[in-house]
Amino acid sequence: MRTRNPPSRQKPARALLQLGTLLVGACTVGPNYERPAAPVPVAYKEAAAKEGWQVARPADIYDRGVWWSVYDDPVLDNLERQIDISNQNLKSAEARFRQSEAIVAEARAGFYPTATINAQAQRTRASGNLGRGRGGPGSIANFFSVNEAASWVPDLWGSIRRTVEGDVASAQATAANVASARLAAQGQLAADYVQLRIADELKRLLDAAVTAYTESLRITQNQYNAGIVSASDVAQARTQLESARAQAIATGILRSQTEHAIAVLMGKSPAELSIPPLDTVPPIPSVPAGLPSELLERRPDIAAAERRMAAANAQIGVAEAAFFPTITLNASSGSAAEQIGKLVSAASRTWAFGSTLAETIFDAGARHAVVEQNRALLDAAIADYRQTVLTGFQQVEDELAALRILADQAAAQEAAVTASREAERIIFNQYKAGTVAYTNVVIAQTAALASAENAVNIRQSRLLASVALIQALGGGWDAAQLPSRDRIEADSPLNFSPLPPTDTLPGFWDSLPKLW
Repeated sequence: MRTRNPPSRQKPARALLQLGTLLVGACTVGPNYERPAAPVPVAYKEAAAKEGWQVARPADIYDRGVWWSVYDDPVLDNLERQIDISNQNLKSAEARFRQSEAIVAEARAGFYPTATINAQAQRTRASGNLGRGRGGPGSIANFFSVNEAASWVPDLWGSIRRTVEGDVASAQATAANVASARLAAQGQLAADYVQLRIADELKRLLDAAVTAYTESLRITQNQYNAGIVSASDVAQARTQLESARAQAIATGILRSQTEHAIAVLMGKSPAELSIPPLDTVPPIPSVPAGLPSELLERRPDIAAAERRMAAANAQIGVAEAAFFPTITLNASSGSAAEQIGKLVSAASRTWAFGSTLAETIFDAGARHAVVEQNRALLDAAIADYRQTVLTGFQQVEDELAALRILADQAAAQEAAVTASREAERIIFNQYKAGTVAYTNVVIAQTAALASAENAVNIRQSRLLASVALIQALGGGWDAAQLPSRDRIEADSPLNFSPLPPTDTLPGFWDSLPKLW
């Protein structure tokens, strides 16, 4: 009885294959990644400047990921929760993350052999002018064959491992980009919502001024009818009234534009959203800054920059692996016959196995240049990471300073509003008593309205600064939310298990002929 594969010929092939598999994992060239240091202050300068400022984590004051809850506004909460559902920029970022997962799956495929199969059926006629062929001049013959082949390039020097390592880090950076896109959309919506409510507040203020100026015009008209004042006083009162009315109408422009912007952030057309006015403005929240060292783990853009460093570091190993020889293991089997029925016979069987070794001995420094390119890219990634950290600290300090200074400004402005209202009341009473001209009333009313508008604008600035500060602090996000390598590989489109340990690989290769 004839064996399928002669043992004397099978052993060298198996030994060669086992040698290659045992070498897998023997060496991974290139530097192992270590997170470089970043400039981190001990405390925030602007937080220390505010007496009584308490250090706490933002998670202490709002739910993780639902940071807008500090404004205690149900309408804002409902709008924010629709960001994840329909925001198109966020959907685009999520699609890019899925793409990065597929790239990881593509890289991991390099750990495995590549197998192909082809079948051929051919009918030929020999030329009658070429002499005697196999079947004579002009003969017709059939040819049938089925062939299977497999090849594998063992990852002797860790090129594939470094590629997967880099692609996983890139995928994690893309996941952090998704978090950044989400936080940016949430922050922009909150800022737009604040501006919309401020527009409502300005409209109420100006409507109240219109009501007051209408009463002033009525009094002035009565005094004119009684011959107490001149027609110029009536004209000034009417001018004051119509100017306030025009300002009240103009607030509708900003309100409409911010409402349209909110609709687009939610992935809707402006015609699909209408936000009714409210009689209140969101309160100014207290936002503790926490410790500067925590910022490195709480901002998704910093996490993305850190992961990009890891990806760049892995590419150095990929480039250095090119200096070492490549071994390719090949095996094939099949059958060929002139009649299709004979394809399954033992006499028609064919097989081959072997290996090749390739090494570049001269490339005029091309591989060295690639390594240096990747080292330079790592240096650039490190600089980008540190710059991102510095920018993050700057943004936090900016908003802390803004909140601190605006709080003092708001207190001073409230005193100015109170004083201007009192001056307006006194001067108007003096006008009714005939002791001052109406010009003095106009000046006092204009000053009082301007002072009140300034107070509203300062409130808007404080609310926007609080939104920006929460954004700068990461909005309750944490780097622990980044997907792990195991999760990325498990979620990838082609979820193959890793290669078995080297001590089980001989059995793995024994099973390959079963595929043929």
